[in-house]
Amino acid sequence: MTDVHEFRVFGKAMIDYVADYLETIRDRPVMPQVTPGYLKELIPEEAPDTPEHWKDIMKDVERVIMPGVTHWHSPQFHAYFPTANSYPAIVADILSDAIGCIGFSWIASPACTELEMVMMNWLGKMLNLPEQFLFRPGGKGGGVIQGTASEATLVAVLAARSKATRKHGTEATTKLVAYTSKLAHSSAERAGSLAGVMVRCLDVDEDQSLRGETLRRAIDEDKAKGLIPFVAVATLGTTSCCSYDNLLELGPICNEEDIWLHVDAAYAGSAFICPEYRPILNGVEFAQSFNFNPHKWMLVNFDCSTMWVQDADSIVSSFNVDPLYLQHKFQGQIPDYRHWHIPLGRRFRSLKIWFVLRLYGQEGIRSYIRTHIKLAHEFEAQIEQDERFEIFNPTTMGLVCFRLKGSNELNEALNKSINDEGRIHITPSKVGETFILRFAVCARTTEPKDIDFAYRVLVENALKIDR
Repeated sequence: MTDVHEFRVFGKAMIDYVADYLETIRDRPVMPQVTPGYLKELIPEEAPDTPEHWKDIMKDVERVIMPGVTHWHSPQFHAYFPTANSYPAIVADILSDAIGCIGFSWIASPACTELEMVMMNWLGKMLNLPEQFLFRPGGKGGGVIQGTASEATLVAVLAARSKATRKHGTEATTKLVAYTSKLAHSSAERAGSLAGVMVRCLDVDEDQSLRGETLRRAIDEDKAKGLIPFVAVATLGTTSCCSYDNLLELGPICNEEDIWLHVDAAYAGSAFICPEYRPILNGVEFAQSFNFNPHKWMLVNFDCSTMWVQDADSIVSSFNVDPLYLQHKFQGQIPDYRHWHIPLGRRFRSLKIWFVLRLYGQEGIRSYIRTHIKLAHEFEAQIEQDERFEIFNPTTMGLVCFRLKGSNELNEALNKSINDEGRIHITPSKVGETFILRFAVCARTTEPKDIDFAYRVLVENALKIDR
């Protein structure tokens, strides 16, 4: 298929297929029933010598691909956290792919850079971020779209390391210490490994929150050993149980000790556009960087992870390599985003934010998030009314953490039974020594009947467990 006529026909056929897939996804088993290596048995060992017809490819989507798909957008998918999906974002990705720019600098595609700057300000204002995080004339702050929250954390750690070595000398790298909590996403510890620095994962309190006194004690211990505390990663909405580190306690300590504070709100951050949840973000004014993922809970398809910094120079100075072939006459007048992250190339991802915000509006997105939270509370209420189960911690967002009353082994068996059966999909976690089950409201199309269905599946599997 090389001409525009075939493209029009093929493209329209794929749009129809995608629309049908998403509208009937509830009818598909959420979990695939294949075993490793299934796909290589369904396709030839070598690429075809001559062109095939696109209709044959369309047939093979169902035959080859769909049997091995875990349907993340099924109303029966309750694992991990949501990954966003909406028609406006899909359409925006089509346009991004068609334009096909590699927006590493302003001159490489001015619209790619400038729309991103405006969208980062739009989102920043929706979150009521402090002014110093926004693009402002004469200001130092601003925002950038990273691929994932993991990338944002790594960028923050690398920028903090660069700042620390400028202050203490490159020989101090072996003495640098990063801090996070034991419930932080594994990407925080991984960022430390990639940066070649020590990472301390600190204990949390009874509310699964990292507190100021814990950080202060760790800092004092390390300074007494001759080590150099340089960065802390705080989490708002931990993966295990959606708990929140105490920014109002951590922030002043980090500022006092000249420690870079990065705030990771990958999942929960979307909810902060709702006034009733914005207080959770209080204390972000102490942070040097903040990140959340619109591609989790704001209807913007993957990948789109938004990151703000109070001082863009602290990022740019860490990543700035400026060969002649990338220079242009407008340098210094407007950001060249290649200096703001790890990859050089970048897609036109801000189109997705622009389309979604315009076609849903702020109130539409707030309503969507509130609906998910309401559904989570409905599931929580059913668990609370069943004497066989217990809630692990209060439900604040779209994640319910619960367990069967009894041993960890009992709950491990229940988790295995549910996922082996495959009518719904959930994931477990372990907080301290306690094995818990996580139930996340994920799909855009989830309804109360899906919550009731999931609860029935849970009870039926609990009855099967030999107690």
